[in-house]
Amino acid sequence: MNSFKHALRGPDMVLGAWLELGSCNVAEVMVANGWDILIIDGEHGPGGLEDWVTLSRTVTAAGGTPILRLPDADETMIKRALDRGFKNFVVPMINTAEHAKQVVSAFYYPPRGHRGYAAPVVRGSGWGSDTAYATHTSHHDLTIMLQCEHIEAVENIDAICAVDGIDAIFIGPNDLAASAGYLERLDAPEVLSLLARIEAAAKTANMPLATVRSAGRDWADLRALGYNFVAGAGDIGMLAQMAALERANAQK
Repeated sequence: MNSFKHALRGPDMVLGAWLELGSCNVAEVMVANGWDILIIDGEHGPGGLEDWVTLSRTVTAAGGTPILRLPDADETMIKRALDRGFKNFVVPMINTAEHAKQVVSAFYYPPRGHRGYAAPVVRGSGWGSDTAYATHTSHHDLTIMLQCEHIEAVENIDAICAVDGIDAIFIGPNDLAASAGYLERLDAPEVLSLLARIEAAAKTANMPLATVRSAGRDWADLRALGYNFVAGAGDIGMLAQMAALERANAQK
C-alpha cells in the first residue's frame, strides 16, 4: 500500500520538504531530522532522471518517502519515471480538464490508460519480481498530484477536480500570481481570491489540496484551511537561513 496516498485522505495535514540541491547527503540529513516526505524537484532542481532515481534510493533507504516533481507533463518522461520506480508525482502546469485526463491516462496501462508496456524488465516491478505489477500493483500504488498554477486552471478548476485518477490538486501560488499579473505579490487581494476559488472547488469535489507556504499563510493557517499536504520547507532555504543567521550572530 502507498502510505503517502493513504495519508492524503487522513485527518492530519502531511508535512513535506523540497530536495533542490540534488545531494544524497542532504537527503539523509533531512530524513534523519524528521523530514521524511521529500519532493525531488525535477522541474527547477539539478540533474536528470537517473540522478533523481539515486536520490529516491537514498530517501527510501533512510526511511523516507520520495515524491518526484516532473519537469513537465511530457508522456515519455512520465513513462520512464514510472519504469524507474517512482510512485508519487507532482505534475506541473495543468490548465484544462482535457490535459488532466491525458496526463492521468499516461500513468496507467491499458485499458485504464495508455502507458507503454515493459513491466517484466523495469525497476518499478522489482525487475519483474512483482508479477501483478501491470495488472494490479501499479494501478493502486500511484499518487498523482496535478499542479494548478495558472489563471486558466482556475477558470477550469471544477472540471479538473472532476477528472478520475487525480489524488490531489497542488497549488503553485507563485506561478499563479505571476499568470494573473501579480509576480511576487502573493498577498494581493486578487491572488488570494484565486486561491480561495481553488480551495472552494476542491472542498466541493472532496479533492485533497496540496501547496507550499506563501501569501503570508504559514503551517497553522494552511492546516486551518484544510490543506492535506504542505511542502513548505526546502534544503536551500534552510541552509541559506541558517547561514545568514550564524553570520549575523558571529558579527555581534
